[in-house]
Amino acid sequence: MQWYKKTTDETMNAFQTSQTHGLTAVEASEKRQAEGDNVIHEGEVSSRLQTFLLQFKDFMVLVLIAATLVSGLLGEYIDALAILAIILLNGCLGYIQERKAEKSLASLKALSAPQTLVLRDGAWEKVPSLELVTGDIIRLQSGDRVGADCRLLTADRLQVDESALTGESLPVDKTTAALLADELSLGDQENMSFMGTLITRGSGTAVVTATGMQTAMGTIADLIQSSASITTPLQRKLEELGKILIVAALGLTFIVVLLGIWQGHELYTMVLAGVSLAVAAIPEGLPAIVTVALALGVQRMIRRNAIIRKLPAVETLGCTSVICSDKTGTLTKNEMTVQRLWAGGEEWQVSGSGYAPKGSFHIPGSPDTEVDARHAPQLQQLLTFGALCNHADIQLDESGQYKLQGDPTDGALLAVASKAGIDRKGLLDDFTVVQEFPFDSQRKMMSVIVQNKKNELFVITKGAPDFISQRCNRRIHNGRIQRMGTTETRQMADVVDQMADDALRTLAVAYKKLVSIDEAKDIERVESELVLVGVAGMIDPPREGVRESIDACRDAGIRTVMITGDHAKTAAAIAGQLGMRRANGRILEGRQLDQMSAEELATDIDHIDVFARVSPTHKLRIVQAYQKRGHVCAMTGDGVNDAPAIKAADIGISMGKTGTDVAREASDLILTDDRFETIQAAVKEGRNIYENVRKFIRYLLASNVGEILVMLFAMLAGLPLPLVPIQILWVNLVTDGLPALALGMDQPEDEVMRRKPRPLKEGIFSRGLAWKIISRGFLIGAASLLAFWLTLNESGELIEAQTVAFLTLVMAQLIHVFDCRSDHSIFHRNPFQNMFLVAAVLLSFLMVLVVVYVPGLQTIFHTVPIGWREWLLVLGMAAIPTFLLSIFHFQSGAKQLQRRKPGVALK
Repeated sequence: MQWYKKTTDETMNAFQTSQTHGLTAVEASEKRQAEGDNVIHEGEVSSRLQTFLLQFKDFMVLVLIAATLVSGLLGEYIDALAILAIILLNGCLGYIQERKAEKSLASLKALSAPQTLVLRDGAWEKVPSLELVTGDIIRLQSGDRVGADCRLLTADRLQVDESALTGESLPVDKTTAALLADELSLGDQENMSFMGTLITRGSGTAVVTATGMQTAMGTIADLIQSSASITTPLQRKLEELGKILIVAALGLTFIVVLLGIWQGHELYTMVLAGVSLAVAAIPEGLPAIVTVALALGVQRMIRRNAIIRKLPAVETLGCTSVICSDKTGTLTKNEMTVQRLWAGGEEWQVSGSGYAPKGSFHIPGSPDTEVDARHAPQLQQLLTFGALCNHADIQLDESGQYKLQGDPTDGALLAVASKAGIDRKGLLDDFTVVQEFPFDSQRKMMSVIVQNKKNELFVITKGAPDFISQRCNRRIHNGRIQRMGTTETRQMADVVDQMADDALRTLAVAYKKLVSIDEAKDIERVESELVLVGVAGMIDPPREGVRESIDACRDAGIRTVMITGDHAKTAAAIAGQLGMRRANGRILEGRQLDQMSAEELATDIDHIDVFARVSPTHKLRIVQAYQKRGHVCAMTGDGVNDAPAIKAADIGISMGKTGTDVAREASDLILTDDRFETIQAAVKEGRNIYENVRKFIRYLLASNVGEILVMLFAMLAGLPLPLVPIQILWVNLVTDGLPALALGMDQPEDEVMRRKPRPLKEGIFSRGLAWKIISRGFLIGAASLLAFWLTLNESGELIEAQTVAFLTLVMAQLIHVFDCRSDHSIFHRNPFQNMFLVAAVLLSFLMVLVVVYVPGLQTIFHTVPIGWREWLLVLGMAAIPTFLLSIFHFQSGAKQLQRRKPGVALK
């Protein structure tokens, strides 16, 4: 029901209630039984045990559990325990994250008013807000949080802060008249008030029209519940990898066992060897390494003022192609600031932002020409009157920040006055406020009567310029008071229009001298025949550094679009200042969006730069449209109205300082400094983490391919087994793990932020990774087998040949790990740049020496000590796979570079 269209009488009749008597206690009780409590309901919550068990449903984890079972049945208890520990660690981390993740609805409950003043049986009484029912008559006063959605019956200077719900940056003036327009957004329903919003000024009464989940806040709660948490690109890629590996592992096991039996090996030996190779094909350390890599990224992001609530969020942000950003509080400071002043026929621009007394005045177009307000009487007078006709207060808090108490418009006037050295408290030493006529939505102005030390009385009025100009018959011009006719009124209107075109909110100031206090008895007489002083133009300015961050994101192939509940003209101006508008970029308003189908929106969405006057449902539709177009979508915001879209986005980002609890709890990433540029750092970190994941997948799988092929080639050639199962398991669990983990700590390459976002459908093996894995794995396996064959032919000792093959395989992998740091070659990056990797390789090498040279372990691992000649063979063969391909790659790259040089003929 569109209650804003109904008159107050029609609304009262619809609910069969009385403005003077309210509902009876019996009626309220019956309605409460029928409607339920006025609370935001949470969806079905999983038990802690269910949440923990759900961590083990991932396909890769199920494969590892199967590997654990097989290893245990074959007596490889150390291997089984190691894999089990990895699985449990991964599950515990996921459980901890998920238990923290779903608090959005609890935060929504906190926004509900705890108690409300309600009219029951003709008497006003305070009741818990959860007992409110439709038809209740409630009283709203300054400082109250509205307990339910309601249609206003009376409104005395009533202003409501709806920014958390609508994104509107200023408190909304409320009225009681019926509104006839169709499909008004929440921010335009001036005769309605909504659950969870805050009364900032005035008072009023209202009739409750919706409670609980039927309210606007309840609609948002329902959107949050119905917004499914999506899997991240990395999670999807790892699940894809797991399926490939399990098929490959089963196929290889089957082939190896059949070949071994066909060649006369014992069934038990071949089953053990086959299972060992299957375990080798599945990098069981991968989930743990991914988790550790993401956790390290989280720690780095905390140092950059960003808190990651869900581990995969950093990686997701790294492949983001579009950032949907809220305007108020995200791109802008949510602090109204006067930027332009006009008085006495002169105009000034004002620098500085926020409520700090820092800034200067200068002539438009001449930012270096500073004006001293003390030597500009007309400017001084405008600032003085604006500070006197004011209710706000600006104070310096413990953190050194200037905080506003009161209306943002009043705060902007106080702040600009302070930049000229004018302090309201000092003014009140010279002027006494005798009487006040508060602002109301019909007059669109407020007035105060002040008395100076000479006992002279003055009325000062401020308000909407078009209303003020109707009350003025004179103006101050060039220091003199002159008649204000049609021409002068037109001049003022032109100034106001110019400011409005720049999306400035305008406020006019006027005054006159009173003969006696008796004139104050008639407000119409007081606010007539005024002298126009001037006009102030103000705006919620962009945050410092945001434009540079948007430009940097554009260079990285990421587009930033604005989504706001504010007016289109204001949004367009801010977008223009931030460089977000393209030459052919469109602005779409919520009412236009309502007329578009999901398919039409998805088709047009890449051509739209700004979405204005939108609702929470619109924001959710916009995010879903981007996702339908194949974008990885990030959504930033700070209000309750942003929460559903934040949760539905691939990566939800909230503001830590100014954001609501609802937005923070729905998000994946919280910016503790509220700085848009922190997203830049997260993008870089996310891209680097994904590249590091590819690096250790490349390393682990190439190593595993080498292990598999050395066995497979030997069987095909009719040779003895070059490796025993315990050696394969040792290499897979110990030698591979540490270097792979160190790759997860690798620094980003220089070009990481000059690449376009990777396509959403890009496979984990794209960009030549599959070829690198197969080619390096093939050469590692071939080199290890060749070393085995040469030693076996020379010495005739199988155990010595197996030791050489084992060492060659390990050393080839430890050399290969440095090649994995770059897509180019081992020569492309300084190996000592990542000292963690150097340390991991040295430690892995020492652990291999232990099983070769410690007598007690030689029997277990089927090894014997070898001499320097064998070591030369091991190192020579181990170096071939990496250096051979790196030299080839280096030469190929040099030829390509040579071809690009101008003036060089192609042969």
